[in-house]
Amino acid sequence: MGRVRLEAITWERLGDLLAQRLLDLKLDDGSPWPRIAFDGAPAARPGDLAHRVSEALRIRGRSSLVVGTEGFLRPASLRLEYGHQDVEAYYDGWFDTGALWREVFGPLEADGDGRVLPDLWDPATDRATRSSYVQLPPGAFLLLHGPFLLRHWFPFDFSVHVLLSPGALRRRTPEAEHWTLPAFERYETEADPSATADVLVRADDPRHPAWNG
Repeated sequence: MGRVRLEAITWERLGDLLAQRLLDLKLDDGSPWPRIAFDGAPAARPGDLAHRVSEALRIRGRSSLVVGTEGFLRPASLRLEYGHQDVEAYYDGWFDTGALWREVFGPLEADGDGRVLPDLWDPATDRATRSSYVQLPPGAFLLLHGPFLLRHWFPFDFSVHVLLSPGALRRRTPEAEHWTLPAFERYETEADPSATADVLVRADDPRHPAWNG
């Protein structure tokens, strides 16, 4: 990542400013549902920011649906086919991107019906969640959070990357999950999310984020 000028901000202020930025979005593909990425490693907690922005949008009178990619994991028999700590499988095969295209992005295309499945698979029980579909009214936001989002050609209208330095990522990732760290190194090299995202948030200190907004 090249040098990016970042400014200190509070999480509350960041949520408010991002919500306002989303309200000002101009969509150019005909879809009435803005699709937003909150990209980051689990240790960066991008879902927390997505929920904060969702609340800020609600206060401003706009609906949104927060969806996490952990609800679209493949069954354990597929995820763990090459072992419990296979970095290649984690990077390329843990998340059911086909289901995300089918159940989340497809319904939000210009000719879609806005009927989205919020999750598909429960990794704790390794069974289908059987969740009900959610009908998004025109103008409602999809706020999708999870790792590796900016390498799948998902049709995002706006993207936020929550970045941790390598040292912070290691410190804040549970030791039992340190085997996943090479996957995030590869992602930074191949997808360069810090440069390609519309907004970069550095969260090395969870109490004091900074952003390039």
